Amino acid sequence: MPAKGKHRRPKSNRITRRLALAGTGGAALALPLISATTAGAVEAAVPATYSVVSGDSLSKIAAEHSLSGGWQQLYAANRNIIGDNPSAIRPGLKLTIGAQAKTAAAAQPATAYPNNLDGWIRESLDVMARHGIPGSYNGIHRNVMRESSGNPLAINNWDSNAAAGIPSKGLLQVIDPTFRTYHVPGTSLDSYDPVANITAACNYAAARYGSIDNVNGPY
Repeated sequence: MPAKGKHRRPKSNRITRRLALAGTGGAALALPLISATTAGAVEAAVPATYSVVSGDSLSKIAAEHSLSGGWQQLYAANRNIIGDNPSAIRPGLKLTIGAQAKTAAAAQPATAYPNNLDGWIRESLDVMARHGIPGSYNGIHRNVMRESSGNPLAINNWDSNAAAGIPSKGLLQVIDPTFRTYHVPGTSLDSYDPVANITAACNYAAARYGSIDNVNGPY
């Protein structure tokens, strides 16, 4: 007589979506599970818009709202209302932030800077905004034209600094000790580099005069 086969009870792989059962001395306790949408709740809680107040900068706003992508993403999402100068935000300006900013930024092409004075100034302004260094396009351009006429390789070989062995160099005629002290991280260590020269000079001007915009002569 053939042996009787043992019937195995099929295992259930059913997964409940909302409830988990936890044993409590033989009793079953229903516990709510965190839904998948909860992971995005923190970002969803971020307001869709932010109204700029006095003293704000894009880097400050991005940091205060813990925005992924930092000030660059915030600027990309709002460039159409901020304009070409990311440091020129005024009180009352309404900025798109949070998840909506991600969507808007994704639609924006990556910034490409031309290799000329206009591009160097615009790239410098982006770097300055990231580091909270004040200054405007016009303020930088005005001082560049006075100091070097827009020549990034300009060097002063005749004044007192030159006599001391530390001639003024580059677009904004920065001496090496000043360049090293006020060098902005992320830029070149070459003082002739246009963006490194501009940002270091603007950083120095901000510390001494409040902004490169306040410089109207030799500094």
